[in-house]
Amino acid sequence: MKNAFARWKPVLRRPDRPQVVQSLKAAAAAIVAWALTGWWLAAPMALMAPWAAVALVQGTVYRSVRTAAQLVLMITVGTLLAAGAAALTGDTMIAMIVVLPLTTLLGNVAPVGGQGLYASTTALFVLAYGSYSAPAVGHRLLETLVGAAVGVAVNAVVLPPVHSQHVGRLAAALPRDSARLLRDMAEGMEDYDTARAEQWHRSAEGLPAALSELYVGRGWDSESFRLNPGHRLRRWTPAPSADWDAVWARVANRLLALTLTVWETASESRVLPLPSPRALEELGRLLSAAAEACEACGAIMEDSADQEGHDRRREALADADRALAAVKEHLHGQAPDAQAALGSLVADCQALLDDLVPGGEDAEAGEAPTRA
Repeated sequence: MKNAFARWKPVLRRPDRPQVVQSLKAAAAAIVAWALTGWWLAAPMALMAPWAAVALVQGTVYRSVRTAAQLVLMITVGTLLAAGAAALTGDTMIAMIVVLPLTTLLGNVAPVGGQGLYASTTALFVLAYGSYSAPAVGHRLLETLVGAAVGVAVNAVVLPPVHSQHVGRLAAALPRDSARLLRDMAEGMEDYDTARAEQWHRSAEGLPAALSELYVGRGWDSESFRLNPGHRLRRWTPAPSADWDAVWARVANRLLALTLTVWETASESRVLPLPSPRALEELGRLLSAAAEACEACGAIMEDSADQEGHDRRREALADADRALAAVKEHLHGQAPDAQAALGSLVADCQALLDDLVPGGEDAEAGEAPTRA
């Protein structure tokens, strides 16, 4: 038993605060919907109300409203088709044969996303329980409407979700992860081997994935302000502009190219040899300065008026420029293969430093695009 738990343990993770809040809101919405339909209205199929309420406590208020319209439409269609087929055929089995293919196809082709499933499941419930008389159909639709209204209302009134802080965390992770990778490369540049170089490249491959997550997060952030009556009352942090994404997309690509070149110089199956120890020492100094610049970018993202962060980045880039100039001096007088290997690393580092120059993410702050 202990071993089984150990296998499952990596899958489990601690829920964050928004997940806990949304879960509690969904449970509360279900309880309120059940109380209204099962206790106050004494509806015969009160299950429909809490079922709809739970489904409609979505990640944004706009999504709750949109999903409510889709869900009510699919449940209405499924209920009416099932009731009509049962009334015409007089046989539950024949009615299922007629209705379920239609509702399943409708759910797949209708532009309602995952809500299409409710057409066939509702039809199945109607026929299985024999609740297809006119009063039963009316109660089912009323209960669905009550549940939908409760779910949307709870999501809109009780701590309506806003995702700006999540976007800020994702944006801050890009310079932090880039700096961590550069720092690790700087520390191991003088004696890296194939395994370590491969590890650096694998780490760089995670940066584009983080960017994709940021793009998705921006969509949630924008959507969370639509139809949200309480967003002004919630604490939120302005996300960096889209220019930030463009800058760090380029940085991620540069790091992918740089780590691939480093990996190739360490591989015995490649023709690119390792640069000289002195050149590697200067490269380590360059990468350390670039890591410092990335960390300063993270501080600037949190507060664009942070003059200390701007000064820190400017100094780091100046140090990186001096280290780059020292690396370029080692290009002269080397064998062609060694010169090609070092030249590739120099080109990748030059492009990386160019991408870290102020002007992209700090354009709004009016900072001139210069490293000097």
